[in-house]
Amino acid sequence: MSGPDGKAKIGRTLADSVPYWPAPARPPKGAPNVLVVLFDDVGFSDFGCYGSPIRTPTIDALAADGLRYTGFHTTAMCSTTRAALLTGRNHHSVGMGCLANFDSGFPGYRGKIAPEAGTLAEILRASGYGTYMVGKWHATPLNQTGAAGPYDGWPLGRGFNRYYGFMDAETDQFSPELVRDNTPIDPPGKYKDGYHLTEDLVDESIRFIADHIADAPEQPWLLWLGLGACHAPHQAPMDIIKSYDAVFEAGWDVERERRLARQKAMGIVPEDTRLPSRNDGVKAWAEHSPDEQRVFTRLQSAFAGMLDHADRHLARLVAFLEDAGVKDDTLILVLSDNGASQEGGPLGFVNAMGPYNMKFEPMPEKLARIEDIGGPDSHSNFPHGWAMASNTPLKRYKQNTHGGGIRDPLVIAWKNGIAARGETRTQFAHACDLTPTLLDVIGITPPATINGLAQAPMEGTSFAASLADPAAPSKTQAQYFEMFGHRGLVQDGWKAVAFHPPGAAFDDDRWELYHLAADFSEVEDLAEREPGRLTALVDEWWRQAERCKVLPLDDRFGPRFAENALRHQGARKRFVFHKGMGHLPGDCAPDVRSRSYFIEAEVNLAEGDEGVLIAHGDATSGYSLFVRDGRLHHTLNVGGARTTVSSEAAVPPGRRRLGVRVTQGDGRSFTLTVDGKDAGGVHTHMGFMTLISWSGLDIGRDRGSPVGDYAEPFRFTGALKTVTVTMDADQALDGEAVGAAEMARE
Repeated sequence: MSGPDGKAKIGRTLADSVPYWPAPARPPKGAPNVLVVLFDDVGFSDFGCYGSPIRTPTIDALAADGLRYTGFHTTAMCSTTRAALLTGRNHHSVGMGCLANFDSGFPGYRGKIAPEAGTLAEILRASGYGTYMVGKWHATPLNQTGAAGPYDGWPLGRGFNRYYGFMDAETDQFSPELVRDNTPIDPPGKYKDGYHLTEDLVDESIRFIADHIADAPEQPWLLWLGLGACHAPHQAPMDIIKSYDAVFEAGWDVERERRLARQKAMGIVPEDTRLPSRNDGVKAWAEHSPDEQRVFTRLQSAFAGMLDHADRHLARLVAFLEDAGVKDDTLILVLSDNGASQEGGPLGFVNAMGPYNMKFEPMPEKLARIEDIGGPDSHSNFPHGWAMASNTPLKRYKQNTHGGGIRDPLVIAWKNGIAARGETRTQFAHACDLTPTLLDVIGITPPATINGLAQAPMEGTSFAASLADPAAPSKTQAQYFEMFGHRGLVQDGWKAVAFHPPGAAFDDDRWELYHLAADFSEVEDLAEREPGRLTALVDEWWRQAERCKVLPLDDRFGPRFAENALRHQGARKRFVFHKGMGHLPGDCAPDVRSRSYFIEAEVNLAEGDEGVLIAHGDATSGYSLFVRDGRLHHTLNVGGARTTVSSEAAVPPGRRRLGVRVTQGDGRSFTLTVDGKDAGGVHTHMGFMTLISWSGLDIGRDRGSPVGDYAEPFRFTGALKTVTVTMDADQALDGEAVGAAEMARE
């Protein structure tokens, strides 16, 4: 008889049996390795080879060895661009209409890549590639990133053999929330020892490739490196940061002019490109006081330092490929996921965590903390003016569908596959075109099924022809854009675009019309001159929106965040954490914002025992309940401002119940309890109004940068049985404020 595979012949004994070994999947002959380096929130002009004074010699060298695309477009946000890049389909079509942070209940807005949209990693792995992912993922609902999963949306569940990185939109660069494969882990170093996440991610990238070469030198590989740079918090070594103060002291108006001049000289933009007026709400640099200019300059220097630092470590990865003899056979792509971020607001932040909990940052406080910017106690982001300069010469920012949100740098180098050296390509291309292009280059046809599931058709189109031919045509099919109600459509060199004010009627949005082929920076609105063309493009947008699951339009990003949190935890008001549990992501932790709650730990104390019982957050924001010097303490940290209440008497040794009761009303009352009896309290107007922290929760230690005034991890030395969090039903979240806080981390 035959075996289950229909190939082996199985008799009663070995003598009358015939074995069969199925051939392993093998990629087409000459298939290159693929290295994708995806930066975060880096604007169109931020790489040196796109006009910036920021030092990016590694990226510039790759561009000199290959191509720079000037018409590459993304989706205006991080989760959505990742979904389009990975699947070769439009982001709404695969269920990632907005962000991985919530599920709106409609097919295009699930916050998770649909299984019928196979990823590049799934396709390449089935074709014989080794597949590796390092860095930012942010393509899984954050309430599914806890210990119970489900894991089908994690990198290993979507085709990557190995993973090392962070699941959320952002993380502290000196104390990141890391995952190896499917398991949360502690960072391998600390700030005081010189640790920085970018260096760590590059180390792991080198390790994955080195391991692969040692084990399967003939097998090609895919490495997807999603850097945290340059998403907030902007953090880098201080010497690099300060080296940029003199570079940017002239301000954003001068910087925009300088960048545009460089771009024209480089051939990045046409000679007749005009600089748009400043974005709405951005004042002239000269209108700001000297103190404001000092702070704004340092905030921009932190951004620049983070990019510079990343380029230095990317140099190590490229050098390793060279030393290993594989660089010439590696197709290297360097790009950004959207335009520069507007989440820093008009004045920027030293620590964004405070203002989102009503602890504001007046300019004198910013100035007093100027030396902290970019360091471990900061959560900094630059102001709108510098984001505008990053996007030179384009309008608006990330989140928007004007050029500043969706037109991004793309560098491609492949020594053995691309003959061009230092050339530019002007073809329009979109994030959903990347996977079809790579499959075209490699010679792989997208499979009809993956894991037994029929696959949705690819919506992107290959731009592989442009790698060799500068005159190759752009994609001909219309490409829509939508984000938070902002809309756009590009077709045949024309663009219709509408900026949508939150809360306004969609029918009241004013559509603009630009001839991109003659107006790179979207300066001359032709809507009134060519109403027929505009109407046709808008009508096509609605057709594309219906086809690709964009509808219903929903600009309620604030309520969507609040509703998602309530829907995830539902009626659950009680959490029990046992000794030995691992780190819990913030979106899976008890939601104690704007409500009353009670935390109690069951312990067995010996004389001298101390340490953290529960901690949620980090040095920039959070809370901690801990024992020190024989007493019980609770620290509330809002934007780095700490309020600590301590027990009036020492806690006796033995089996104890140690807790804190938080009651909201006119401010908040924090009352410590020992064995159910009040042991000290404090009243404050500070509290968690819209967020707790973008770092997660720990039991028996504080693993990140410390919430309280102790040295992390400050492990509890006593016997800890459980920590129980019980929440009242009096939560009253301001949806718009929650949305603003959440958007700051996207």
